[in-house]
Amino acid sequence: MIARVRTHRRSSIAFVVAIASLFVSSAAHAQRAASPVPTAAAGSAVSITPPESVGMSAARLARLTTVFRKEIEDKKVPGTVMLVARKGKLVYATALGVRDPKGADGLRTDTIFRIYSMTKPIVSVAAMVLVEDGALQLTDPVSRWLPAFKDMKVSTSAGEVATQRPMTVQDLLRHTAGLAYGELTQNAAVKEALARAGLYKPGVIDFDVRDMTGAEQVERLARIPLLYQPGTTWEYSLASDALGRVVEAASGKRLGDFMSERLFKPLKMSDAAFWVPETKMTRVAEPFDKDPIAGTPIRLIDVSKEPGNDSGGAGGVATAGDYLRFAQMLANGGVLDGQRILSRSTVKLMTSDHLGSRLPLAPTPGGAVLGASTYTFGLGFAVRPSDGIAPVPGSAGDFNWGGYAGTFFWVDPKEQLVAVFMVQSAGSLRVYHRTLFRQLVYQAIAD
Repeated sequence: MIARVRTHRRSSIAFVVAIASLFVSSAAHAQRAASPVPTAAAGSAVSITPPESVGMSAARLARLTTVFRKEIEDKKVPGTVMLVARKGKLVYATALGVRDPKGADGLRTDTIFRIYSMTKPIVSVAAMVLVEDGALQLTDPVSRWLPAFKDMKVSTSAGEVATQRPMTVQDLLRHTAGLAYGELTQNAAVKEALARAGLYKPGVIDFDVRDMTGAEQVERLARIPLLYQPGTTWEYSLASDALGRVVEAASGKRLGDFMSERLFKPLKMSDAAFWVPETKMTRVAEPFDKDPIAGTPIRLIDVSKEPGNDSGGAGGVATAGDYLRFAQMLANGGVLDGQRILSRSTVKLMTSDHLGSRLPLAPTPGGAVLGASTYTFGLGFAVRPSDGIAPVPGSAGDFNWGGYAGTFFWVDPKEQLVAVFMVQSAGSLRVYHRTLFRQLVYQAIAD
């Protein structure tokens, strides 16, 4: 049975729909920066913008509901929250299915999700806030902030060799530092070293590294030989966790506190955090016990208590509305609701190609995460270099990222489109559902 949002649907939708009034396009913002805007907390009555007014079809957007309702009926996913905005206006907001497959309460638009690697774009923005503050530079050696990373070694077939240059903050942002994920790397020596250091457990793809302090994590990670010379190869890795430690060192604050102060509060991301207090745990989405296709167990991280460290790589939680506000800020060139987080030039830098033709993808599953040759990488985001080649619709310059439990977002500056897809469905259908969502959003463009 599909449990849709029932009696509470109007109030929960209103919470998210209020986001629409807070969106100010980058072009219009210069003219209306001082204008007051209503907020959900103020009890403003806000409705979803008619899709046709911004060049989208309501009938075609309804296909999202029809198709994903069928996916839920077929037990392929417990539920989903889907949000779509165009030209700064919210045109689609729907919650389908159940929050927890073991219960009957419906998924709501204010349901909290483990966003896993969708934390990476947020910590990347946090680092660039410090760059704009003048407290950090992309060319800084990581060892300036984390001395344990001085004199790193590189694993080769002939043994360990010295690095030719230090890894930099830019390397962490674009995953060219030479670091690894134990579950992805094919380098047996590095995989074994990560396991010995307690940063990887064989057979556990969702290994939780939040039980140690940030200082312990740095000390353990710095003992691991690098996969590649820094700056030579893209490899998806623990780089964003290390970046979070750099943010802490440069700001003098715990990562969650810095992000709350400079991102979450200004952007009104009221439920974004690194753990969920007891009073909110009844709003946390849960997965099936097993992958509906493979039959393998699904185990997600426990977010009910404060972690030993705030994982910039995979530790965040948020609602769909929280993430839509973050994504719309990027779409607007760094500003939302009169709050400027980054300059337009910094957003452009982050969402540009930082690999080019000189930096290859590692020939491992880590490269597959990026989509092989169809996407390149910026500073925290996958970036589309051309309209074609990729097997999904989009535009040159669109950028995106997803999370282990199936969550996904993207921004298409050319189409002025922002979309957020929230699920808790770690397993074999993640790419399928993300692609399905993306296809159905783009087919609804009518102008």
